[in-house]
Amino acid sequence: MATGFEQIRTFRYFVKKKIINNGNEKVIFMDHVDLRHLDQQICTCHLCPLSEGRKRAVPGSGPAPTDIMLVGEAPGKEEDLTGEPFVGRAGRLLDAALVQAGLERSKVFITSVIKCRPPQNRKPKKAEIDQCRPYLQAQIEFLHPKIICLMGNTATQAVLGRQGVTILRGQILQDRFLVTYHPAAVLRNRNLMNDFVSDLKRLNTWEL
Repeated sequence: MATGFEQIRTFRYFVKKKIINNGNEKVIFMDHVDLRHLDQQICTCHLCPLSEGRKRAVPGSGPAPTDIMLVGEAPGKEEDLTGEPFVGRAGRLLDAALVQAGLERSKVFITSVIKCRPPQNRKPKKAEIDQCRPYLQAQIEFLHPKIICLMGNTATQAVLGRQGVTILRGQILQDRFLVTYHPAAVLRNRNLMNDFVSDLKRLNTWEL
C-alpha cells in the first residue's frame, strides 16, 4: 500500500503531466475530481499524532482552480467539528475583513498549513508542519493560485522559511506571496484590523 507521501507525489506528477501535455507550464487543467482525491487523502491521513485526536480533518474550501488562496495556521475547535476552515470567531472576523476589502469568500480558496487541530489549539510543532506541508504544496499545484496570502508566522515560515509578520506584512514576496496577520491575532488585538483589511485589499487589486 502506498504511503501518504507516495500518494501525494502521484497527485503532483499527475498535475505536472497535465501541464506538459497541454504544452504550457503556466496553465493547469485541474478538475474537482482531482481535488476530491487529495481531500480524501488528507481526511484519512495518519502521518502524525494529530490524527489521533481529531474529529474531522480540514482540507480547505473554495473554488478550484482559484486566483486567490488564503493560508492560515491550523484548525480550531469549530473547524475540527465541521471540517470547514475558518468558521469560528477568527473565521467570522476574516469574513468581515474580506467584505471590507471588497472580496467574496466564495471566490477565494481558504486552507491552513496543518489540516488537523492541535490539542488545546497550541502552535503546531515543526515535525507536524513537515509532515503536513506536502499536502499544502499539492493544493498549490492543483489550484494554481495567482497570489497566495500567508496569514501569520506559521504559514509564512512553512511556505517561505521566514518569520516576522509585523515586518513582512503587506509585502508581496517572490511575486506571488502576500504576508499578513493571522485573523486570530487581529481578534486578540483589534488595533490590527485596519492593517489587516488594507493587506487583503491588495489581493483585490492584484493583477489576476
